[in-house]
Amino acid sequence: MFWFGCDCFYWSRGVSEFDSEPSEPKPFSLPSPLPRWPQGQGFATGRINLGELEVVKITKFHKLWSSVSSHGKSKGAAFYRAEEVPQGFHCLGHYCQPTDKPLRGYVLAARASKPANADDLPPLKKPVGYTLVWSADSEKKNGGGYFWLPNPPVGYKAMGVIVTQEPKEPETEEVRCVREDLTESCEASEMILDVGSSKKSNPFSVWSIQPCERGMRSQGVSVGSFFCCTYELSSNQTVRDISCLKNLDPTLHAMPNLNQVHAVIKHYGPTVYFHPEETYMPSSVQWFFKNGALLYRSGKDSQGEPINSTGSNLPSGGSNDLEFWIDLPEDEEAKSNLKKGNLETSELYVHVKPALGGTFTDVAMWIFCPFNGPATLKIGLFTLPMTRVGEHVGDWEHFTFRVCNFSGELWQMFFSQHSGGGWVDASEVEFVKGNKPAVYSSKHGHASFPHPGMYLQGSSKFGIGVRNDVEKSEYVVDSSQRYVVIAAEYLGVAEPCWLQYMREWGPVIEYDSGSEIDKIMDLLPLVVRFSIENIVDLFPVALYGEEGPTGPKEKYNWEGDELC
Repeated sequence: MFWFGCDCFYWSRGVSEFDSEPSEPKPFSLPSPLPRWPQGQGFATGRINLGELEVVKITKFHKLWSSVSSHGKSKGAAFYRAEEVPQGFHCLGHYCQPTDKPLRGYVLAARASKPANADDLPPLKKPVGYTLVWSADSEKKNGGGYFWLPNPPVGYKAMGVIVTQEPKEPETEEVRCVREDLTESCEASEMILDVGSSKKSNPFSVWSIQPCERGMRSQGVSVGSFFCCTYELSSNQTVRDISCLKNLDPTLHAMPNLNQVHAVIKHYGPTVYFHPEETYMPSSVQWFFKNGALLYRSGKDSQGEPINSTGSNLPSGGSNDLEFWIDLPEDEEAKSNLKKGNLETSELYVHVKPALGGTFTDVAMWIFCPFNGPATLKIGLFTLPMTRVGEHVGDWEHFTFRVCNFSGELWQMFFSQHSGGGWVDASEVEFVKGNKPAVYSSKHGHASFPHPGMYLQGSSKFGIGVRNDVEKSEYVVDSSQRYVVIAAEYLGVAEPCWLQYMREWGPVIEYDSGSEIDKIMDLLPLVVRFSIENIVDLFPVALYGEEGPTGPKEKYNWEGDELC
């Protein structure tokens, strides 16, 4: 047993644990070629300057080793070395990914962006050696797998793990370490391989990593490498011994200019499909204001105040102080018309922002619906449409597509689903035409999903929760044509007046949860009735009331990462 640090140790497993050869991942490419982007500075030029370092993205790999557990409890993983690294650039670590996904990833190679002064420490240095973290012996023709952590010189940080097929320590020329002030801390993102976790004395896991601090003002840059350890680790936990890069160039020169932003949206703008039975369509904000939306103020007995088409008479700035809210008109006919929305006027409101230290661009597309309809509950085999539960005025939903600033390639999409959601790789989205993805909006709730079907919000284990039904229909909005760029702080885009309204776009709604649950229980056959307490615990909190929803700029993801 060979220890390093305080918790990691070397151990070896025999061939019996790896007696199934995983399939080889196939490369992924977008359905259509990329266009010729309008001229600009650094966007889609292949290289990005981070201050003292210049980096290039490497996507061509040589496979080193692959692994899969014989127990079938862990998906396989393949490990790669970067190929065709440009002259003068140096690899920072190796790449790995699951074997059940298309080959789709990168690692960064780096070089000094300018000659160093004689008295300055260079930005890159070779490791002084390596520590063997873990190995798997094998009698197969592809050899074993040996995982090496670079030992950085004093004042430097390692960027990634190295894999070899032989027990011989790698050459120090293989990678470079980075001067500490040019790095940021990183954390575990997703587990790629888990070996021996059931044997607590011999755990080994492999993780993708990401900067700890993410968002449009954060400087952390993902290297694309991986981390492995022989101690217990969980997602979002800061990792030891490995770091990310830091972008110290304040100009963010690799971000697209406004002409390039429009070209990116026209090329990738998703098509949004609403459910064929959707009652509450989206509209433009201006249509909502012009057709009867009213501004109310706390403590005022007077009727609501009409809102002009630009929203210039809305209170602006600050934060949600609960003093103001927007509501529907009192006239029943006008209220009913406003609830229905107006698909013909609807448009996507676009916020363009840097991601991962300006190496990616996030295009967040917000869609507004005047009204969010009632929920539909699912309890086992039974579907129960609600009459009021889930309703609220002023529904803001969004999705985000992420573009790589090295190449201009669509990389991922984030589908927002009420208070949650998730990233989906470009290889797993549905493309409608060319490189334009599909987005499916759920019936009444308008949450975004990548594929048609039924998604349950609640307990999938018990089959209890709120249904999100999504289907393709003739009710569509093409975001590549019907959009408005409302914010891009790095470009100084002028923001509309209504975007500065930080209060609620709808009144607070409270439900009599006891009576609502009683109604649900009355509809259920005796054989499927649980105790009321157990059913209540499994339902989403939205059953018991809704705070008035706030606008896009009050959401965490406006400046932060999509997932906390």
